[in-house]
Amino acid sequence: MKFKERNIQISMIIITLMMIILRFLLNEKGRTNPDSIRYMRFAHVFPTIDNTTTPLGYPVSIKIFTFFGADEFWSSKIVGISAFLFILFFTWKKKFFFKESVVLCALFSFLSIYSYTMSEALILPFVLLFLYTCSLIIEGRLEKGKAVFYLSLSLIALYNIRYSSLFIMAGTGLFGLIFLKRKYSAVFIISGLTGGIFVVLYKFLFIDYFNQNYVNEFLEIGLHSTSRLLVELFQGLCTTFNPFIHIANPGGGIINYAIYGIGLLNILLICWLFIRFKLSEIEFFFVFISISGIVCSYLIQYFYSVNPIDYRLMAPFSFAVWLVYFRKLFLLFNNNVYAIGFLSLASGMLFTWLSKGNYLENRKQMKQFLRSEKLDKVPLKFYLETAEDLDKIQVAELISTVNPNVTLSFKPKDTLSKTTLTRHKVLQKIKIDKNKYQ
Repeated sequence: MKFKERNIQISMIIITLMMIILRFLLNEKGRTNPDSIRYMRFAHVFPTIDNTTTPLGYPVSIKIFTFFGADEFWSSKIVGISAFLFILFFTWKKKFFFKESVVLCALFSFLSIYSYTMSEALILPFVLLFLYTCSLIIEGRLEKGKAVFYLSLSLIALYNIRYSSLFIMAGTGLFGLIFLKRKYSAVFIISGLTGGIFVVLYKFLFIDYFNQNYVNEFLEIGLHSTSRLLVELFQGLCTTFNPFIHIANPGGGIINYAIYGIGLLNILLICWLFIRFKLSEIEFFFVFISISGIVCSYLIQYFYSVNPIDYRLMAPFSFAVWLVYFRKLFLLFNNNVYAIGFLSLASGMLFTWLSKGNYLENRKQMKQFLRSEKLDKVPLKFYLETAEDLDKIQVAELISTVNPNVTLSFKPKDTLSKTTLTRHKVLQKIKIDKNKYQ
């Protein structure tokens, strides 16, 4: 039985790794988005501080791999694959939710994250280290000063990858306050406060030093109505917790009823399992941190400009819930739970194939164009009328995978410069292979 299970696990890991690679190769722009442009540019010019919109962690991790010969684009993919492999190796080595992690990493939403040039790929292994540290503290295997040090360190590391880790800090401190009578409560409170102090120092000593107007630029009360935010929350959670497909059709249609419906049923199943089968202290903490992160992610939208809640933004918070969920399923259904992973891989393969583009061909075309124009080694600007020009910005995303030193411009006068590109300038000389499902 153990031999059979090991073969299942090895097969699933190999298929997942192949799918991660295919996910960005069978995409017209290599699984990048507008934020990817900033990450790769930041990594390219580092140690110059390019912006404070993002913490240093992800761009620096990309920069590290460029020292081994890869460019910023390929380095970002190495970061994602390394994150995937680290999670599996660590959970196997520590015997810490290994079976659950194998299935979790096989979910289409998570393998999509590992293939993305985005910081969520890097933060997931650090979320795992945070959860492991907390489990040791709750079990009493890590205590007092040593516990405070390691937990504080993990919280600070998370914040240096994504600012939303502030919600994990808050949840950690709140957990300690709620369970004040437990012997480990002081560790959680002190660590949460230590993380909070770091955030304050980071704001005044780093963010304000390079951009004093950062907070004022991003804070804006009453951005969206509650009715709109609640709908987005519902849709975001249903795609986040849909084990098979995490992307709804933006144009609407009957397919979305199925996508949201499967997600909703899965959420209800999760709730029932957590109520029906008592959670251990560690499992309760995992769920508590996840819920606090989701709640904070919703509330922050009232005064901070962020993208609508979706599977990618929720990944650091849904990660722990998935682990506990799969643990409960394994207790009930044993090895049959691996079927969820294989079905998710199958649906992911189908979706990837139907929506396929050809990144390698597009990269080749773009590299030839930039070289012929002598623009492959110089700082570039890409002109857009508005940030919502999603069809046009895709060309900028592809350019950034070849020459990462690209800045978006919204000034028409910049188009007079030879080093400022537009969608028209590019597409009149090359043809990009685009997928049918934008």
